[in-house]
Amino acid sequence: MNTIDHLKWRYATKKFDTSRDLSEEKLQVIKEAFNLTATSFGLQTISLVVVSDKNKRLQLVEHSYHQRQVVDASHLLVICIQDDISDTDVDNLFDSVADLRQTSQDILEPYRKDLKTMMHDMSKAERQEWSVKQAYIALGNLMTVCAIERIDSCPMEGFIPETYDTILNLKERNLKSVLLLPIGYRAEDDKFASFKKVRKTIDDAVITL
Repeated sequence: MNTIDHLKWRYATKKFDTSRDLSEEKLQVIKEAFNLTATSFGLQTISLVVVSDKNKRLQLVEHSYHQRQVVDASHLLVICIQDDISDTDVDNLFDSVADLRQTSQDILEPYRKDLKTMMHDMSKAERQEWSVKQAYIALGNLMTVCAIERIDSCPMEGFIPETYDTILNLKERNLKSVLLLPIGYRAEDDKFASFKKVRKTIDDAVITL
């Protein structure tokens, strides 16, 4: 299958096969794909929580507007943002650049200073919103990777983040949940799998200048 065929195969899975789980190898691909997702400045103010515990996920169904994908999928991916962004986050990034690329601090220092200034000029709410945008980039990337790996997924915004944060102890990690992606394998009787995709034509959706 080529890339387009994989994307045509993908759909928002409504019913998962509860008897099938992802292998550790497939799960590792997902983890690495998340970590390789592009983020603004490479700052990576997002985290991925992989929830495999069925009992914990059962607690989350009620707080996901009773969407069963949360518990029926092989795993539940919770994409989170940091509660806030600090100077330490910026320093950690540029220290890693200096270490891995052997880049001179003299070269990096102006960029380090500019990024700190940019973050200081934002309110906390604006910094969080900036991180949320990174979370959506990660979601799109994971959905595409899942399609290529023949893993079914269902992107979800319909849940109560505050309750998720409590049940998953995210506050202790200074994280806030923003998006969900149950992953696994579609049930054979999921009628949505056979639905034709409804999209604009390429000419309507894409403008070539």
